[in-house]
Amino acid sequence: MFRSFFLLLLVASQVWGQSPPNIVLIMADDLGYEVLGSNGGTSYKTPHLDQLANRGVRFTHAYAMPLCTPSRVQIMTGKYNFRNYERFGCLNPKEKTFANLLRDAGYQTAIAGKWQLEGGKDAPDHFGFDQYCLWQIQTGDFWYRYKNPVVYQNGVLLENRPGNYGPKVFTEFILDFMQEATEKASPFLVYYPMCLVHDPFQPPPNHEAFASYEIEGLNDTTYFRDMVAFMDQQVGHIVAQLEALGIQDNTLLLFTGDNGTDQDVVSWMGNRKVAGMKGLPVDAGTHVPLIAQWAGRPGQGQVVRDLIDFTDILPTLLEAAQVEKPTDFLVDGRSFLPQILGERGHPREWIFCDYNSGKPQFPIVRYAQDHQYKLYSDGSFYHFTKDREEQHPLQIAGLSGEEKKHYQSLKATLAQYESQIAHP
Repeated sequence: MFRSFFLLLLVASQVWGQSPPNIVLIMADDLGYEVLGSNGGTSYKTPHLDQLANRGVRFTHAYAMPLCTPSRVQIMTGKYNFRNYERFGCLNPKEKTFANLLRDAGYQTAIAGKWQLEGGKDAPDHFGFDQYCLWQIQTGDFWYRYKNPVVYQNGVLLENRPGNYGPKVFTEFILDFMQEATEKASPFLVYYPMCLVHDPFQPPPNHEAFASYEIEGLNDTTYFRDMVAFMDQQVGHIVAQLEALGIQDNTLLLFTGDNGTDQDVVSWMGNRKVAGMKGLPVDAGTHVPLIAQWAGRPGQGQVVRDLIDFTDILPTLLEAAQVEKPTDFLVDGRSFLPQILGERGHPREWIFCDYNSGKPQFPIVRYAQDHQYKLYSDGSFYHFTKDREEQHPLQIAGLSGEEKKHYQSLKATLAQYESQIAHP
């Protein structure tokens, strides 16, 4: 028994170092895969994220839900939506999140950015966050997330000084928290669900139009490019702070987006035009960037094609932190920490989606997909890498041998989850 315990400590010291790592999870709002230069996007400048991708691990097949609340509930709890999604803008207070589990294990925890999960000023603490700086914690004002934002910090409405800018307030809060947590010499979790680059599309502080524009009513995609650049700069500030504090080698940093890009935005990947499909279950509505960096660890500098969905984030964070999942805590995802560290891991062969956002303009669907094909519960079957907007369903009777293999595999996956939905 003593020998087994010694071996466990030895492995942990080789992988995690002297103490559990700090964890920073950044999730941009309405940022599809096509936006980042490191993913082949050619419409915007994202130098900080591109550098992060080059130094870390870039995942090419990560998928969120098509809309923000379904994604937020899924990423925070590690469960597919049929288990715990109730309605738009809500997280059931009976749920536990990755922050609850990490705080219980001794982590200092903080969240900044967009809340939109109800529960009032005490909700972040209930869901595991020691400190917070959030928009939409008490009110749901659409316009005041950017210029002159309505922001609550640890239960107190911040003074709204003219010219304040929400994303800048959130980032400065995070930089201060990381410094304070580092001085206390205990591991920390930062969760940064950004407001950027969700509409309203408005100029950021470094734009000449910032001082003069009227907040209510301006929603012009002309400024989307500037918002992307400012979002990228905020990530750069966080990376620079990790380096300044000397903790980059003991910090796992993850960056992703919560769903596809806004439908009013059209981007380019070389010669291919990509229209944003937020809210829709097609590739441009769910395919998101995912970058992981754990400086100084094996595996950095890789590009990984494995399928990832948002249920996989929670078990990855727990494994990195060396935190055991409670026996009564159901998780649908699987950890991809081995892939971050250059190992093969246990890659998925499929991802599953149960989507009912509660928004009447968006469809109610259930499907399973692999790298190329997607099968819906109504029997519609698509080769979505060739038919990205899913306009031409394949005829089941005429499938080739290879297509039949994909179809049967995805059909079995759907049946597995549909039986759980029918008999929870």
